[in-house]
Order: sequence, then structure tokens, then C-alpha cells
Amino acid sequence: MAEKPTSGEILGVPYNFERPSIGRMLSSYWQPGEGMLVEKPFGVGYSLNLANWRSWVIILVAGGLLWQEEKGTSDGETERTDEPVEVIVDDNESDD
Repeated sequence: MAEKPTSGEILGVPYNFERPSIGRMLSSYWQPGEGMLVEKPFGVGYSLNLANWRSWVIILVAGGLLWQEEKGTSDGETERTDEPVEVIVDDNESDD
């Protein structure tokens, strides 16, 4: 029986299930001259290229949003619970 390939592409999405090494991990996340997204060293899909400045902008924005969310819930604010609302429907309208 033929061996299944450990890396390749399915529907344009790259995959790689070869055993990762430290060198391959470092070189895949730091690729100067490449775009913002690079193939993952292990798994399916893409990851951020840390040698690209746009990746750091994405990381800072995501970190800022997480910090803002944590700050908002830790300031003593309690989450509002939705209380039931009474709705009155008047079916006794006169049809003229």
C-alpha cells in the first residue's frame, strides 16, 4: 500500500504533518521578504509571518481588543441580564 503524503495542498490550502523541528518552526514564522501570511510548519492553513510589519499590527490590534474586553469586565461592571418584558397586544380594535 502506498504511503499517504505528509505535506501538500487540498483545495488551495496547504497542510504539513511532518514532525516539526525547532529550526523548521523558527524559519517558517520568520521569512523576510515574504508576505504577511506563510504556510504553517505543522498543521493545516496559514500563520503570521513575524518578519512582516503588518503581522505585528494585527497582533497589537488583537491584544488591544483583548485588553479592552478584560478591562471592561474587571472594572466592577456587572453584566446586564435581560429581564422579561411584558408585551400587551390589543385585539379589540374596531374595524371601520
